[in-house]
Amino acid sequence: MKLVTNNKKLAENKVIILYILNKVNKPLNNTALLKLVLSLTDMNYFYFQQFLVDLVNSKYIVQVEKDEICYKLTDTGKEVLELTQNVIPGILKLKIDNSFKQSLSKINDEISIIADFIPESETEYTVVCKIIENNKKLFEIQVFTGSREQAKKIVDNWNKNSSKIYGEIFKLLTE
Repeated sequence: MKLVTNNKKLAENKVIILYILNKVNKPLNNTALLKLVLSLTDMNYFYFQQFLVDLVNSKYIVQVEKDEICYKLTDTGKEVLELTQNVIPGILKLKIDNSFKQSLSKINDEISIIADFIPESETEYTVVCKIIENNKKLFEIQVFTGSREQAKKIVDNWNKNSSKIYGEIFKLLTE
């Protein structure tokens, strides 16, 4: 894809990002937006990042900070989208409209469960497990471990069984 010489394709990709942010109608973090864009169209990661920078600099989208940096369409961005959405080929717009809810639902499920471990020393790790819904932190727990293997096991277990674990912890806390 030669975007440097193809201004129409460059504009189309920026409008696609605006179109998707308009459809979502809520702030999305970089990872969620990237996954959504890539699930709906073929776009290079590095160009995607440059498009975000360009759109922020043009004030068509804005960075908002919740638990992390998220992107949101501005009023100016909505106006520009209305004027330029005809740049998106009809078949692509139809694909975005038809598979949008399914793709967004899948991405929301993926990003709402977060687990990671942070090395404190060679033998000490802090594991952080979270549940985030609609960009709000519903639950967060930090656990100290004595080995990398144990930290990784907790992360893997949280990613697979977070709703069960959360349910048990909530039940214990409310008894």
